[in-house]
Formats: sequence, structure tokens, C-alpha cells
Amino acid sequence: MICSLNIFLYFFAYCVSVHDQVVPAGSSSSRVIVHVDLDCFYAQVEMISNPELKGKPLGVQQKYLVVTCNYEARELGVKKLMNVRDAKEKCPQLVLVNGEDLTRYREMSYKVTELLEEFSPVVERLGFDENFVDLTEMVEKRLQQLQSDDLAALTGPGHVYNNQSINLNDGLHIRLLVGSQIAAEMREAMYNQLGLTGCAGVASNKLLAKLVCGVFKPNQQTVLLPESSQALIHSLKHIKEMPGIGYKTSKRLEALGISSVYDLQTFSSKILEKELGITVAQRIQKLSFGEDNSPVTPSGPPQSFSEEDSFKCSSEVEAKSKIEELLASLLNRVCRDGRKPHTIRLIIRRYSPEKHGSRESRQCPIPSHIIQKLGTGSYDAMTPMVDILMKLFRNMVNVKMPFHLTLLSVCFCNLKALNVAKKGSIDYYLTPSSSTTSCSSKRSFAGHL
Repeated sequence: MICSLNIFLYFFAYCVSVHDQVVPAGSSSSRVIVHVDLDCFYAQVEMISNPELKGKPLGVQQKYLVVTCNYEARELGVKKLMNVRDAKEKCPQLVLVNGEDLTRYREMSYKVTELLEEFSPVVERLGFDENFVDLTEMVEKRLQQLQSDDLAALTGPGHVYNNQSINLNDGLHIRLLVGSQIAAEMREAMYNQLGLTGCAGVASNKLLAKLVCGVFKPNQQTVLLPESSQALIHSLKHIKEMPGIGYKTSKRLEALGISSVYDLQTFSSKILEKELGITVAQRIQKLSFGEDNSPVTPSGPPQSFSEEDSFKCSSEVEAKSKIEELLASLLNRVCRDGRKPHTIRLIIRRYSPEKHGSRESRQCPIPSHIIQKLGTGSYDAMTPMVDILMKLFRNMVNVKMPFHLTLLSVCFCNLKALNVAKKGSIDYYLTPSSSTTSCSSKRSFAGHL
């Protein structure tokens, strides 16, 4: 359902909802959150770099997988994370480009975040191709400006989920529709300035915004009014589709006989708390009802840098060679960034018959004399850093016994700006990464692109 809102609607809504039905700005129900999800991001970046690829079925390859593909390829049967051989069988004319080097994707990703920050300072990155934006304050300002600004041509583009009718007497409806207008402006700016298209979901919290974002794709946007939130939640086919419920948790829920959102909503809270712990149980049960009070947390500069690769490794020589390759890329990034890492972390994943193997990690401080060499453009730090990483490697892997790894990752953490005090506005630079999931990596985002 396409919503076109003329100036009369806005003034009417403003008078009714803002003056007669004031909802405290900042309350959970009055929030306006947008989830922005770029369309086939890696493929878009490749088509921007090489316009001759536009209109052709295109896949971005990492190792033996097509990690993403454009919509021309999808229409011919190619899917994300499809084996390259299967993809070529489905689509013989498929053009494949190598996506192993993430540099251009990473740089474009940060350009998108910076552009969104021009609309609101409250932007949270979620991988390379997704961002949450809190528009609550901006919506309030728009509502206050309606009396004086000439907004005769203003429209509220996009879809309304479930074809729900708009209640002009409902202040929350008006806030969300104004948020939808701003979301359209953000998408237009992304296209005009960066050449990128993407979808947007507008709702009252992060969970619902992310879910509704994917209803109409590609290059479209959808607003979710509060009355339709349960319909959206129950449209999920399995609880594993619920953002915030990971692979391991979904497996534990399945063991309890919980597979649908309704199952989770009606399951005994006491039993769930006993099985999963009070915190996790209460959080996921609230999610099942569409409740999510988590704030949009401005990401700021990345708090860690990482490079990783999924490959078969069964010897110390192979591991060292891959570590050197990953480290070289990280040193280049540190040189461009200007900050210096004070902690180094190595992550491995052992072979497991299960699709999702668990990761192990070890970390240690970087000696001060090596820190001084980092970011200078010199590779004097390479040899001592490799030595440190190989010691961490041997702490996790008994190289005298047969082993089989499927992933190696090197992460620089605890990034600190030069010549600044540890207190003050720079503090958020100094917070070490709490988990490897915050590190940008090939695997972390491949499933979203």
C-alpha cells in the first residue's frame, strides 16, 4: 500500500497527535527506528567499480562459494552461499568476480554509515551492509517545524505492512510515517551520492524494524504500525528466523519442543528460565512478543580490526603462511587508520561434522617496542608479530599431533589514538573488543550480503 501524505494530512496529524495525544519522546513506544539494508552489497560495489557488469548476472566469489549475487543472477536460479559449480550449472552465463579482498567493500560500508550520520548521529553498524538509525529526535523536530516550513510537496513513500489503514488520530502512526519520509530521503541520498540502493524498515524498535525491512525487496521500504506487529512476528516460519536467537539457542529451544514463535510465547517461563537462565529466557520471550528496548548504540570508529579466512589447514607451515597473509592486510589497515593496537588475538576453528564449529581464541598484549613500529608503513613489525601469533597458535594447537582447522583469524584490539589522554571524549576509542563478532571479517557478513 503506497502512502501519499499531503500537507493537510501532516498539519492535521500534528494538531491531533502532538497536541492532544502527547507521547513522551524517548519512551519505548514513541521511538522511530529505521533499519537500512543494502541490496546485494558486494555485487553493487563491483558494478559501481565496473559499470560494464550492470545488467549481467553477477556473482561475488570467495573460495568455492558465491557469497552474494545480483538480482539478475537470482532470477536465473543463483542463490547466496551457493557452491560455484552449482551456480554455473544453474546459470552458465554467470560472471564471477573475486571478492577475497574486502578493502573496497569495507571502505564503501563506512561511507554509507557516515552518510546516515548526516541525518542522525545515532547510527549503529550491523555488519558491512546493515545499519540501525534512531530517528526519534529528528521526527520530533520535523513535527515542530510543520507549522512554518513549506512542505506542500511532502509525501510519505513506501509500503505499510499488512495494508493496515492509517489512523490520523494516532500520534504513533504519524511519527512512524514521518520516519518513513526521512528513510526515503536517506535512501535517495545513498543512491545519488554513492550509487547504492537498499531497503528500509521503519518501526518502534530495532527488532521490528529489521524484520519489516525484508518484507519488500529490493530497493523498497516498509513501515510497521504497532497494531500489525504480532502479524509480522507470527509470519516467521521458525524461531531461528528471529533476530537475537542464535544457532545454539534455537537448537536448545527445539530440544524443548519450541519451534514456532507461538510455541515460545506460550511456553512455561519457569521451565525456560531453568533451562536457559533467567536473563536469556526473559529476553527471548520478550522478543517473541515483538518487545525490544535495546537502544541504537552509535558504533563510532571500529574498536578492532580483523582479517580471517576459511580454508583447510592441517600443518603448521600452512598456518604460518596464512597468518602472514592476514597480518599483512591488517598492518596496511593500521597504517591507514592512524590508531595503534595494543592487543593481538588469534582465533581458530577446528573441523567439526556440524555446520557451525565453535571458535577458540588466545590473545596477549603487544610489546611497546613493537607498537612503536606499527602504522609507520614499515614492515619491521611483521617478523616479531608473526612470532607472537605462532606462540598463540601453539598454545591452542598441538602441532605434534594431527589437526584439521577450517578457519584462522587475526584481530588487532584495544586500538588507541596517538598522543591523547585516556580520559575524555576519546574514551570510546580505547574500549577493547568484547568478542570476535565485533571484528569485521569475511565470514561475519557473507551471509547478509
